Amino acid sequence: MKLKSLYNFSFIAIASTVMLSYSCNTNNSNKAIAVSTPQNPLVSGIKKSASTYQDTLTIQTPTAIFYHPDSVQLLKIKAQTDSTFYEGSMHEYFYQMRNARIVIHKTWPLLSIIESKNYRYLLFVKKDGSKDLIDLDKKNDAFGLFVFNTKKPALKVDMTNIETGISFYLNE
Repeated sequence: MKLKSLYNFSFIAIASTVMLSYSCNTNNSNKAIAVSTPQNPLVSGIKKSASTYQDTLTIQTPTAIFYHPDSVQLLKIKAQTDSTFYEGSMHEYFYQMRNARIVIHKTWPLLSIIESKNYRYLLFVKKDGSKDLIDLDKKNDAFGLFVFNTKKPALKVDMTNIETGISFYLNE
């Protein structure tokens, strides 16, 4: 008796799942799904202005490098960006960078932290003597973070996912 009722329940559950799946697929197949994503003006058509400085920052030790636009770049970005979006972005960058510094100090205290504001190029010199050069003018992010361990090429880390990004890079 119990086996028969279990069989009936399983059959009903499977039949319901199949009908629901079919219903969802047929109802949405002819409809376009609109997904609204915020548009970052630096990514969606507005190009970051060139750096005022042409200097190179050379890094030879395990380091976390926070890069920022110089004052002239920042003024140009502000002029090209909606004021509400600009203020929100600056607020977000501030807290992302503050959190990233806290995590680095706490979790990877051997990484030194460098602020790169008035440099266009980052030159990473590995232990084997090879060099990697990054032109920050080609990065369309106003603010960012690179991590370097002297063994591998520097990695641009997403500050909102700093724990995972740095951990994977340093522990490979």
